[in-house]
Amino acid sequence: MAFLSTAVRSTVCFWPIQSAARSTTSRWYCSAAGQTTEKSVPYAKTLKEETGKTSGPTKPLPKSADAVVIGGGSLGCQTVYHLAKMGMTNVVLLERDRLTAGTTWHTAGLLWQLRPSDVEVELLAHTRQVVSSDLEQETGLHTGWIQNGGLFIASNKQRLDEYKRLMTLGKVYGIESYVLSPAETKDLYPLMNVEDLYGTLYVPKDGTMDPAGTCTTLARAATARGATVIENCPVTGVQVQADDFGVKRVKAVETEYGTIHTPCVVNCGGVWAQRLGRMAGVKVPLIAMHHAYVVTERIEGIQNMPNVRDHDASVYLRLQGDALSVGGYESNPIFWDEVSDRFAFSLFDLNWDVFTQHIEGAINRVPALETTGIKSTVCGPESFTADHKPLMGEAPEVRGFFLGCGFNSAGMMLGGGCGKELAHWIIHGRPEKDMYGYDIRRFHHSLTDNNRWIRERSHESYAKNYSVVFPFDEPLASRNMRRDPLHEELEKQGCVFQERHGWERPGWFSREGPAPVLDYDYYGGYDFPRHTDYRYKQLLGREYTFDFPPHHDIIKSDCLTCRHAVAVFDMSYFGKFYLVGIDAKKAADWLFTADLNKPLGTTVYTCMLNKKGGTESDLTVSRIEPGPKSSVLAPAFEGDGYYLAIGGAVAQHNWTHITTVLQDMKFKCKLLDCSEDMGMISIQGPQSRCVLQEVLDTDLSNEAFPFSTHKIVKAAGYEVRAMRLSFVGEMGWELHTPREACVPVYQAVMEAGAKHGICNAGYRAIDSLSIEKGYRHWHADLRPDDSPLQAGLAFTCKLKGSTPFLGREALEAQKAQGLRHRLVCFTIDEKVPMFGLEAIFRNGQPVGHLRRADFGFAIDKTIGYGYVRDPEGGTVSPDFVRNGEFTLERMGVVYAAKAHLKSPFDPDNKRVKGIY
Repeated sequence: MAFLSTAVRSTVCFWPIQSAARSTTSRWYCSAAGQTTEKSVPYAKTLKEETGKTSGPTKPLPKSADAVVIGGGSLGCQTVYHLAKMGMTNVVLLERDRLTAGTTWHTAGLLWQLRPSDVEVELLAHTRQVVSSDLEQETGLHTGWIQNGGLFIASNKQRLDEYKRLMTLGKVYGIESYVLSPAETKDLYPLMNVEDLYGTLYVPKDGTMDPAGTCTTLARAATARGATVIENCPVTGVQVQADDFGVKRVKAVETEYGTIHTPCVVNCGGVWAQRLGRMAGVKVPLIAMHHAYVVTERIEGIQNMPNVRDHDASVYLRLQGDALSVGGYESNPIFWDEVSDRFAFSLFDLNWDVFTQHIEGAINRVPALETTGIKSTVCGPESFTADHKPLMGEAPEVRGFFLGCGFNSAGMMLGGGCGKELAHWIIHGRPEKDMYGYDIRRFHHSLTDNNRWIRERSHESYAKNYSVVFPFDEPLASRNMRRDPLHEELEKQGCVFQERHGWERPGWFSREGPAPVLDYDYYGGYDFPRHTDYRYKQLLGREYTFDFPPHHDIIKSDCLTCRHAVAVFDMSYFGKFYLVGIDAKKAADWLFTADLNKPLGTTVYTCMLNKKGGTESDLTVSRIEPGPKSSVLAPAFEGDGYYLAIGGAVAQHNWTHITTVLQDMKFKCKLLDCSEDMGMISIQGPQSRCVLQEVLDTDLSNEAFPFSTHKIVKAAGYEVRAMRLSFVGEMGWELHTPREACVPVYQAVMEAGAKHGICNAGYRAIDSLSIEKGYRHWHADLRPDDSPLQAGLAFTCKLKGSTPFLGREALEAQKAQGLRHRLVCFTIDEKVPMFGLEAIFRNGQPVGHLRRADFGFAIDKTIGYGYVRDPEGGTVSPDFVRNGEFTLERMGVVYAAKAHLKSPFDPDNKRVKGIY
């Protein structure tokens, strides 16, 4: 018998992957003489053995269905189950082989309840509810759920701080968890080495799922409600048809055994989802990789131990009866470039040279593994995405084609929650929860078929899966995909860029010189030379802290310069759209919550809602007139025209939302995208008028150029659209500038501002300045499951008039019933950083968590915004907020907090109007 330690001692050698023809009976982790060639999952039952291969579908195909789900893995089974449970019974699931045959059958099946995301915590809670309780109650069958607990290992202070953040968020959701000392960890898990531990996070109700048991039970529950599950029926095509308005829509699903007419297809194809997407002309940005674990022989004393994640060693230990499954995420995973359609209930030979990096960490954590043999290896395909998040929602290219794929080996864990949300999306047009982080629309359309971007970003996300989630981390892969006209100019001045939506946008400005972003080096893997003396990466590394970052004082200087003098912000990554045409006014009235029946030259801050009253976007909309000759600043059009400026990180989401509404309402108008053709330079601060009066050829007085107005003017010899707006709470103007004019206009501004102490500032300063003023950030303070009323933005809604708009009825009902949760501002006196996810307590009871937090330098306090609810289920009135005693918990430490219903900085909005 050879043991795990053999692999560690032998890693200097390289071995070819063993073929089945060279099978041996030796069960070694790795050796030149013979590797473990038994490839079998550790489950007592898989569906592979349940029946023999049949020659055709297990059931006759119906002629039509309300929806066809393709793929019988975790997501497909969960989706069809939830569709049937929500009342859509004429739904069909098609599986090319047997249920679970692709990637689900070999999954480890771990479920951890705590994640650094409130939405993911809720999704995981639903999965746990389904597999541990609901299915058994509905069917009388046990899914194979085992509640053995989960243990996260911290080998350093930063890791333990991260776990404390998770524990704090768990309190809001009632999830039992404990931070344990090394000694307490040893008592819980006697076989564990705790000599190098800072501590652990123990969650007693985490557990393990069985893929075959779960999926068969889901299928049985779905069919009992009227759904049809058909196995051995590969899909050969998806028919798409353009309607009378040229909109592409799903028409039917083709198989070798017949065609099913349907308006809705759900792609739950896992590794094979790209192929299914191509059938319909839909881009599916995922990539297949080998993902592996090994199963040990029996280990005395391991029974009933919790599952373990040792993130710093990038390894997990899953309890397997009286043995362990050992796996992890390596820095050099193997890509599966030629995905085979015939790969079912199949495994790859394990590449020991790749896998061995996990062994040393596993042996260090559980020393008994050093003398434990290996029973079998499990190396199968999994699909991975650019940000290690699933791909969900309706595809932008084809109406009725939904995605439920790319789950990054977490399809079992997230399946219940995501299956429910996907079903709700299909039936009601949107999910119940804020699913933007999983929505395919989070990626810009220029990226979703870019193979370099998919490969590099998916690799980095895989390799960093177990890394600490720090607040200000940035990717290194596939950078410089989209650069605005000022990029080189700002890079020379020390700009440290952030990546959003493919754009490089200014984050902050280093005083130590340029820090360019270099091509991706795969962290030295695959024979790529690793970058040395990589300045940008070094600056990122300094930010790996849950304390104030080293350049906190630089952000402070930029913010105070903006408050007391003038600062320049390059916001060119913004989405810049034109809505024009004979029905543009009808479309604007329906799309936007604010009243846009204003004079030409007016700019309005507004929201866009879904039919449930949730906020899909906040943006500025400006009424414009057609140009005498069409230009990027003033396009030619008939009818009415509006210029839309939208946060660049969510431009694709906004574009798709607007076009979907235009299609559904059959408005005769066009949406034009000029985002790449224009830059956007924002000049903000008490001295902004003095600076710009030297640059622009127009009167900038309050009387001639009041707040929330715009006009086309000349700057540095070029025409620009100047808008008097602010996202930082100061007097200021935005210059929307043709691409070729950006550099000369910027240089003219900087030259005029020199004597006024002008400075460059980035989005780190904007984050601080905007939260200090109380301005909302979409997808932080404001999400698709938050209404403007709850977010304190009732002033953006034309509820006093009679004009109908999308979401109006939901808002009126909410207003009549009272708000069940409300956004509240909090400040604390202690100088401690907060970043969001901190727990909010009212009179000692958890009532919510912070969505966003930052430090406000003008008021010299930490500021946080979070939604507060009444634990008794009542309405949250202003008096409920005023009369409560609030505290905030940060990593287990409680701080007294003051609640504010208005911004603590300039609550009367004088500064934006030039009143200082």
